[in-house]
Amino acid sequence: MLTLIKDLATKLAPRLIEIRRHIHSHPELSGQEYQTAAFVAGVLSSSGLRVQEGVGKTGVVGELHGSSQDQPFLAIRTDMDALPIQESTALEYASRKEGVMHACGHDVHTTVGLGTAMVLSQMAEELGGNVRFLFQPAEEIAQGASWMIEDGVMKNVAAILGVHVFPSISAGSIGVRYGALTAAADDLEIIIMGESGHGARPHEAIDAIWIAAQVITALQQAISRTQNPLRPVVLSIGKINGGRASNVIADKVQLLGTVRSLHPETRAQLPNWIEKIVANVCHSYGAGYQVNYHQGVPGVNNDYALTQLFQSAGEEAWGSDRVQVLPEPSLGAEDFSVYLEHVPGAMFRLGVGYSDRIINHPLHHPEFEVNESAIVTGVITMAYAACKYFQPR
Repeated sequence: MLTLIKDLATKLAPRLIEIRRHIHSHPELSGQEYQTAAFVAGVLSSSGLRVQEGVGKTGVVGELHGSSQDQPFLAIRTDMDALPIQESTALEYASRKEGVMHACGHDVHTTVGLGTAMVLSQMAEELGGNVRFLFQPAEEIAQGASWMIEDGVMKNVAAILGVHVFPSISAGSIGVRYGALTAAADDLEIIIMGESGHGARPHEAIDAIWIAAQVITALQQAISRTQNPLRPVVLSIGKINGGRASNVIADKVQLLGTVRSLHPETRAQLPNWIEKIVANVCHSYGAGYQVNYHQGVPGVNNDYALTQLFQSAGEEAWGSDRVQVLPEPSLGAEDFSVYLEHVPGAMFRLGVGYSDRIINHPLHHPEFEVNESAIVTGVITMAYAACKYFQPR
C-alpha cells in the first residue's frame, strides 16, 4: 500500500505544484475564500469525491467512501485563508493581491489535503474506511473551525488529522509532538481612564498614557515573579490607542494584546490575575480602568495513539532519521484544537525549510517561502497515515 501511495503521489507531483502556485498567487483573507473554495471544490469533484460547498460560510467538504460504507469517518482538516501581509519574495507566482499573502503555509496545507484526496480516491477499495476532507476557512482569525462544526462537519466522525508547515524542519522530514502542540490564545483589552489636561501642567491631570505604560511594565514584571516558570505565560500588547494632541494629557488609552498559555489551570486564573494588577496600578494614580478578557481557542493537545500513527507512518515512509519527535510545544495557536473538543485528533509538522540556506524566514514573514518538494512528503505521510488508521491494530 505504501508503494502504491508513493507512486501515485510522485506522478501527481507536477500537478500538485501547479495547484499550490495557483492558490499562492490568489490568496484570500479569512471568511473571503470564495475563489479558493470554488477551485478546491472543482479539484475534489474531478477526483470523484462527493462535494459540499458553503460549509462554515466559505468552507468545502469532500467525502470519500471506502469499502466499508457504514463506518464512521476519519476527518482530514486543512485550512485555506491567507494573511494581511504584503509579499516581498519576488517569486514568479507571488501574490497578485495587494497586501494579502499566504505567509503561513495554508496554500501548502490545502494542496496536501487535495493531494491526499486525489491519491486515496484512486485506491478507495483498498482504503477500508470513509474519509471526510475538511477545507476550512478563517483559521487566522480562529473562527473557521467553529463555523464548520456549527454546520455539522463532525457528525459521525471518529477522529481527525491535521498538518501544519514548519520552516525550521527541512523539506523531506516531518515532526511529531506527543501531547501539547500549541498554546491557548486569548484576547485582551485594557482601557485606562484618566483626566485630560495641559501638557505643561501634568500634575493637574491624570495621565492615561503614563499609567498605561506602568500597567504594561507591571504585567510583564509580574509574570516572572508570580507565574510558575514551568507553566509559561506570554502576554504581548500589540496595539495602543490614545491621545489627541502632543500638548494634551490623554484621558483615555486602549491597550490590545494576546495572552498565550499551555496549561488549562493557569489559563483559568489569568483574567483575575491581570485585573488585579491593572486595578492596583490604576488605583495608585487615581485612574479608572476596564479589563475585557476574551477566551479564544484552546491549545492543541495531540492524542497519543494518533500521534503514534503519524510517527509510524512517517518512519515507514521516510526512515526514522527523517521523523523528529519535537521536545517542546509552540506558543502559537491553532483552531484545529476546537475539533479536538469533539473527537481525538493529532496534527503533524511538515518540514518545508531549505537545508542549503542560512535563513529560512519564519511564518507570517513577508519573505516566507517553502521548499515545494515538501508537498509530496506531506501527501504521502497523510495518505499513508489514513490507510494505517483503518488497518486492524
